[in-house]
Amino acid sequence: MTPSPTVGTGNPDTLAPHAPLPLYYNNEVEHQAFLRRIFDSTAADYDRIEAVLAFGTGPSYRRAALQQAGLAAGAEVLDVGIGTGLVAREALKIIGPTGKLTGVDPSAGMMEQVKLPGVELLEGVAEAIPRPDASADFVSMGYAMRHISDVAAAFSEFHRVLRPGGRVIVLEITKPEGRIATALLKGYMRAVVPLIARVVGRQRNTSELWRYYWDTIEACIPPERVMQALGDAGFAEVRRHPSLGVFSSYTARKPEQIAKAA
Repeated sequence: MTPSPTVGTGNPDTLAPHAPLPLYYNNEVEHQAFLRRIFDSTAADYDRIEAVLAFGTGPSYRRAALQQAGLAAGAEVLDVGIGTGLVAREALKIIGPTGKLTGVDPSAGMMEQVKLPGVELLEGVAEAIPRPDASADFVSMGYAMRHISDVAAAFSEFHRVLRPGGRVIVLEITKPEGRIATALLKGYMRAVVPLIARVVGRQRNTSELWRYYWDTIEACIPPERVMQALGDAGFAEVRRHPSLGVFSSYTARKPEQIAKAA
């Protein structure tokens, strides 16, 4: 078995989403500094460029994925890695006025772009969510797993903050199967997207962010490892719902009762 990638935490149980990327950082301290810089400095451009790249389909895909995962009216949602609020915006349409949504993100710059009345915003990381045990009905993470430090710790936190029977969804972009499809997406993400970012964006670092996006996609742990990590964290009904060969929606449920040892 190939060893799980680590990012210099010194903890053998750490499951990093990918190995360090020397083009951007070499260790965990540099990793955190890079993420703060790149997300804070490009936040104002993020939604504009994402809308161009998704050809306007992003909102409908996110909303459908949330509904497929079991999100319903009146739910109390915790959106981890809320960013500019793209997933949260669709969740609010589903949960309605009787629901509640709290967003957590380490980037103050990204959260400044969240223009969603009634949403509580907390600065924090997925590995140490600043919320009490069993305080949410539904946890979402949209395209942020590749940017955290420890997938196993994050999924354990998701399990902790969910009430029994609560559900989780993790949306991610997955490297395509096959060399041709991978080469095409790589060319798009590392050449075409940065060019669009330079034309459409206003911030100097925006094109760097989208190149970094591809590099994290290419290096990311495979879907089966993500599903195993959800199971190891205590989740049941772990499933992956692929779409268009590159999008993955991982869903799972926290059991109503913890099984007792025989």
